[in-house]
Amino acid sequence: MAEVPFTLSVADKDLDFLKQKLDLVRFPDELENATWDYGAPLEDVKRLVGKWKDGFDWRASEATINTLPQFTRDIEIEGFGTLNIHYVHQKSQLENAIPLLFVHGWPGHFVEVSKLLPLLTTTSADGPSFHVVTFSLPGFGFSEAPKKPGFAMNQYSEVGHKLMLSLGYKEYVTQGGDWGYHILRRQVQLYGGTHVKAWHTNYPRATQPTFTSGPLVYLKSLVKPYSARDKQGFERTKWFVEKGRGYQGIQSTKPQTLGYSLADSPVGLLAWVYEKLVNWSDNYPWTDDEVLTWVSIYWFSRAGPAASVRIYYEHIQGGEEFKYKWSSIPFGASFFPKELHCAPPYWAGTLGNLKFTSVHESGGHFAAHEKPEALASDLKKMFGVGRPAFGVVPGKSGYATA
Repeated sequence: MAEVPFTLSVADKDLDFLKQKLDLVRFPDELENATWDYGAPLEDVKRLVGKWKDGFDWRASEATINTLPQFTRDIEIEGFGTLNIHYVHQKSQLENAIPLLFVHGWPGHFVEVSKLLPLLTTTSADGPSFHVVTFSLPGFGFSEAPKKPGFAMNQYSEVGHKLMLSLGYKEYVTQGGDWGYHILRRQVQLYGGTHVKAWHTNYPRATQPTFTSGPLVYLKSLVKPYSARDKQGFERTKWFVEKGRGYQGIQSTKPQTLGYSLADSPVGLLAWVYEKLVNWSDNYPWTDDEVLTWVSIYWFSRAGPAASVRIYYEHIQGGEEFKYKWSSIPFGASFFPKELHCAPPYWAGTLGNLKFTSVHESGGHFAAHEKPEALASDLKKMFGVGRPAFGVVPGKSGYATA
């Protein structure tokens, strides 16, 4: 499993091909006074396509991405052979920094961690420092995609765990949202205690407590009234369930059929992802360059954009949502009001041994990108001196004087 330095360099012929595809776009019609309820507005998509074709400098974005310390290495996955995995490994200058694995989701990618890196790897008296690792999920970004059906949470967890071991981190902590939540919760069950010492998510998928899912949380729910924020969260969840997750129905049942559109039409891919970036964030001021860089990573990805959506099929058709178990290792959760599933913070006690919660006044689904300072601060607090997760990794306090 030798480490190989990685530099992103999209071939000129692939850039030329993208421009040819954009030259041939045929836009759909649109209703008068149509709103975001119908999907990505035609005016927005036309503007983005025009810039992607004639005004977007991919080479500048590529150069920025290449400032990240990127590598690849082969990892053997039980039942699936060897996959070549792309990853970022940013070390702190502090030798005893806390090893942290960050896991992205869909429609995210490895670049989501970029704003967190300088915040988490610095040495400061205000909080611990971290060695941060993230990887392109197999089928995403620049990791090789699995070739056989059935590659689901156990396998994604195995990739992340074996990557950390290969880097010399036999004990580590984790953070993730979206699919990162699912992958890391499974990782806790497979490797918790011995290797995974604590985990944190900004996407706590807590549901109505029951006596079996959490007796104490359930009893608390019987007497504790819902706050105004709780009620707003229920409305946000209701909106997503009723009007925002049609994509999930397609990706979890017929990902191959959708894949032809994503692989063949850069405009289709752009609209499919752009809608989520806007609707799932909290009034984040997306620039055109940000959006186009984000979508270009999918377009230029190693396996192509269709490979990334199969994770939905494998997880949901495999019934994995119902296989999670409560774990005793320290667990932390950050709550942002424009997340897709919003529950009262104390409900998260049904997911694990809840030791840290942080409730924010703004922010959405892409917390690492939208609110990096807030998320980094939460992690520093959770693992800081005097906190329940302080010192969970033996010999790795994250402080220069500890």
